[in-house]
Amino acid sequence: MDLLSVRQKLVASNIANADTPGYKTKDLNFQFEYFSLAQGAEPNVINAEGLKTKNDGNNVDMDRETRLLSENAIRFNIASTLLKSQIRQLRTAVQEGK
Repeated sequence: MDLLSVRQKLVASNIANADTPGYKTKDLNFQFEYFSLAQGAEPNVINAEGLKTKNDGNNVDMDRETRLLSENAIRFNIASTLLKSQIRQLRTAVQEGK
């Protein structure tokens, strides 16, 4: 969920800077960062590759950012549902142990 939070902030920053001349889209290598975070490392923010650069040097693609927002929301909902389920299981185990 921490990684999803970092990505949410990056996507929001990309959208906020969609009209900033020279701004380069920032992102995470999501699969790689998942394993890095599991080992206690800080997420590594990268410049997104392969995006079309406009005349002002900005390469924010609003369609891509909107898709990432939706994707991130789905992942967050799944992660929070799984976490709630694990908490419920632990609560049940503790209550049955009394």
